Amino acid sequence: MQSVRFGRTDMEITRIGFGSWAIGGGGWRAAWGPQDDDEAVGAIRRAVELGMNWIDTAAVYGLGHSEELVARALKGVSERPYVFTKCSQVWDESGNISNNLKRDSVKRECEESLSRLQVEAIDLYQIHWPRPDEDIEEGWEAMAELKEEGKVRHIGVSNFDVEQMERIREIAPVETLQPPYNMLKRGIEDEILPYCQENDIGVIAYSPMRSGLLTGKMSPERVANLPADDWRRNSSDFQEPRLSRNLELVGLLEEIGVEHGRSPGEVAIAWTLRHQAVTAAIVGGRRPDQVDGIIGAAELRLSEDELDRIQSFLNENS
Repeated sequence: MQSVRFGRTDMEITRIGFGSWAIGGGGWRAAWGPQDDDEAVGAIRRAVELGMNWIDTAAVYGLGHSEELVARALKGVSERPYVFTKCSQVWDESGNISNNLKRDSVKRECEESLSRLQVEAIDLYQIHWPRPDEDIEEGWEAMAELKEEGKVRHIGVSNFDVEQMERIREIAPVETLQPPYNMLKRGIEDEILPYCQENDIGVIAYSPMRSGLLTGKMSPERVANLPADDWRRNSSDFQEPRLSRNLELVGLLEEIGVEHGRSPGEVAIAWTLRHQAVTAAIVGGRRPDQVDGIIGAAELRLSEDELDRIQSFLNENS
């Protein structure tokens, strides 16, 4: 699988990497419902076997469980992929999640992630959310200290806007950004992506398939039967009137995919990767067969005509 330079870091990463949000399991605020740990481990190993050379996780996914599964999956793997994780979302004994960017919290979270991941250094450590906004400078100072101490190799942010990145770059360079980006969520195109391109900030986009909505596997019936603790039940994109419109878009992606022998999900990912400022995309998988169904996106290149067909649909249905 082709690798590309990841912004100002010294890493060369594949155009798609494994996202481990969903495998965290059920019972927490942003859960995807109950998951099978053995299937999750198999999905990670399948991703590595097929050539993905990085895994993105976060401490809060499953309240630590996702990081533990990543460590379990990578035991005995000869060519270990890069491991990226995140801080700033903490939880109490009852599982209540809050945001904290105080120096001591960031440092403590890093130690806990190192322990769960069973590594001596984290390849990329990211501030998950810029909350509280008034503490982002203090949090970024702690991140820079962790890099100097060798606990993390590179530092980046997730869900930051341009103004926030400008504020913290005075403390230490912002090496990477992880924003949401897909056909249904394009807010980063106007300012954030050009800024990253101008400042050599690597971009790994999350939710390129809009959390499963653009895979071709979703239907009104499946949405109605999502587990009670699946966060998508409360998302407007998964509810009418948007759901029907979004599934029409999936029909178009399916038509385009047939011409390439690819799935609608692979077309959705390739669309995200078409943007020059996007280094790579994070693709989730809960089972090995789901990984098989998206791997082709890394090599898929959409024609100008196909991109125009997608754009026309989006313009008509915005």
